[in-house]
Amino acid sequence: MQTHKPLITLLLLLLTCPLLRAESRLTIHPQQWWVGMKDPTLQILLYGDELVGATLAVEGDGVTLTETVTPPNPRYRLLYLDLSDAVPQDLRIRIQGADGNERTISYPLLKRKRQETKAQGFSPEDVLYLIMPDRFANGDPTNDTIEGMRETRIDRSDGIARHGGDLKGLKQSLPYLSDLGVTALWLNPVQENDMSEGSYHGYAITDYYRIDPRLGSNDDFRNFVQAAHERGLKVIMDMVFNHCGSESPLFRDMPGEDWFHHGSQYHQTSFKTSTQMDPNAPKREREEATDGWFVETMPDLNHSNPHVMTYLTQSSIYWIEYAGIDGIRQDTHPYGDLGAMGKWCDSLLAEYPDFNIVGETWFMLPSQVAYWQRGSRLARPEDSRLPTVMDFPLMLATTRAFDEETTPWDGGLFHLYECLSADFVYEDRDRLLTFLDNHDTSRFCKESTDAANLSRYRQALAFLLTTRGIPQLYYGTEILMAADKSEGDGALRQDFPGGWAGDSIDVLRGEGLSPTQQEALAYTRRLLTWRRGNKTVTRGKLRHYSPRDGVYLYTRSLDGSYVVVLLNGTSQERHIALRSLPLPEGVTIDREVISGRVIPRSETTLLLPPHDVMILE
Repeated sequence: MQTHKPLITLLLLLLTCPLLRAESRLTIHPQQWWVGMKDPTLQILLYGDELVGATLAVEGDGVTLTETVTPPNPRYRLLYLDLSDAVPQDLRIRIQGADGNERTISYPLLKRKRQETKAQGFSPEDVLYLIMPDRFANGDPTNDTIEGMRETRIDRSDGIARHGGDLKGLKQSLPYLSDLGVTALWLNPVQENDMSEGSYHGYAITDYYRIDPRLGSNDDFRNFVQAAHERGLKVIMDMVFNHCGSESPLFRDMPGEDWFHHGSQYHQTSFKTSTQMDPNAPKREREEATDGWFVETMPDLNHSNPHVMTYLTQSSIYWIEYAGIDGIRQDTHPYGDLGAMGKWCDSLLAEYPDFNIVGETWFMLPSQVAYWQRGSRLARPEDSRLPTVMDFPLMLATTRAFDEETTPWDGGLFHLYECLSADFVYEDRDRLLTFLDNHDTSRFCKESTDAANLSRYRQALAFLLTTRGIPQLYYGTEILMAADKSEGDGALRQDFPGGWAGDSIDVLRGEGLSPTQQEALAYTRRLLTWRRGNKTVTRGKLRHYSPRDGVYLYTRSLDGSYVVVLLNGTSQERHIALRSLPLPEGVTIDREVISGRVIPRSETTLLLPPHDVMILE
């Protein structure tokens, strides 16, 4: 009986897997490609029953089939083409079946678009706005459930169920987002997550080349990006290379066991990615972190397999070229193979030199984060080639800075000062993604009492938008949405009020907000509008000074223009003598940005209220 188990398992798989029931269905990834790439190599992955025992040939002008790979699973083929001399055309892929029947597939090779309209990238001049699409706005209730997909339950009262947000809702929200003053939209993953439950967040991808139908189609996504561009908004796509969803055909009927770590058998990660940088850590501990699986439903992809990395790399290039995205955020970046992920960065930046990539680098020490930035002296001879890293240490500092009293020696705003004092470890401190919170952390307002404290938010937002780095806001921060991580991820990812018909609060139309929320939203718009295009604060040199009398002062300067920021970390008002500001001789303060008040030349002292902020220019 033991010898027949594999056969029984295969028969059950054939009966239960939708992809395999339809024998004539052939999956092709990518669905199209472009000529004129810096790297002329193209991998075409084909998957289907008709490939068993088949022979394949490719015909096309200037196209050379350099290699055909048949993985252990005969339902797969990997075709490697050289497109060095290719022109735009429809290739012909001929499949000679084991039964003698022949089938010809037309495969489109297109002219590159992104050479004419360059991928914009993102920089310190931008402000990113992070959105979980399922939780932002439901523009098309008819796609809330899709026949044939595993998860069909819609329940807005359940934090782990799908709620129905989609690309149409996002597109309808573009006027609000543009008016808010942000310049780039970072979307949590929008690729297909055909899992049985908990698929709303997007981090268990089951098809790297397909937008989840409950959000819309591939064309819907491309149209959304175009509509965002027309309003001056960039789009950043969240990608997940460390793992896929366990319902992906790549795992359910895998090309070979070497596509996943531990022979494709579940083995829990230690989550201790500090072992990647630790000179004292044994190799075994590093591998336990990088090669282990997050959970059993997220198989860990093997980046040391070159076929895997080529597949993943091409999926990135596909979305840049097809949809016109402007940047990528790579999930759980240190869990991947450092060398392979470095080559991925190189491949994208070779094709799109103005592009930008930010990796999730969840460490709480600046030195650990710095290790993962491109060119880091701390990592030599290794190099991640990752341009932008996430500044989790500064996020941690902000969670304490605005809740504590600043004493003459420590506490409060000293957390910000000390954190920024460690900037010497970074190769490019302006290329750090800075944030108050995101979809994985407690919101900046953890409790309702935090949301009621407008001074706290005013100080934090002013700091975020005027210090070095590339700032990111999490959706709902502008109306003081509150949640504690201890309440579960669903609480952190609440529906955006007004994104659903019948919502009692409608932020998109400015209806039903409390006076405090209205004030916070207006304040956010004012600062974001002022920051947009203000090169002094986005590109200027940062100089900061240790807190004195509880006041933290720093400046941004560019070509003789200055911005001065004053944060009061005490419960006492402070009088600031204008002549004490660290400005060159002859430079005078013209106005206070937040209030818009013009400062007369005769004025000598400013009054800074308790726990308040001033921005002078």
